[in-house]
Amino acid sequence: MTVAFDDDSATDSLYIWLRAGEAVDNRIAGDDVVIDIGHDGEPDGYDIQHASRHADVIAQALGLLHRRHAA
Repeated sequence: MTVAFDDDSATDSLYIWLRAGEAVDNRIAGDDVVIDIGHDGEPDGYDIQHASRHADVIAQALGLLHRRHAA
């Protein structure tokens, strides 16, 4: 899968797709962060509001992408 990002600078929001597939659940990871969960219980994507304030969460998502694609 090609890594995909969807950002909206007007709302300072960012969605990071970690893999293809449909989310079946989500986990609220903070006031501005929702992690979409796939059928296997693993993250499918990160929905980050006020993204410019959450470099740590963006780094976490990118680290997960790196580990998945390095394996």
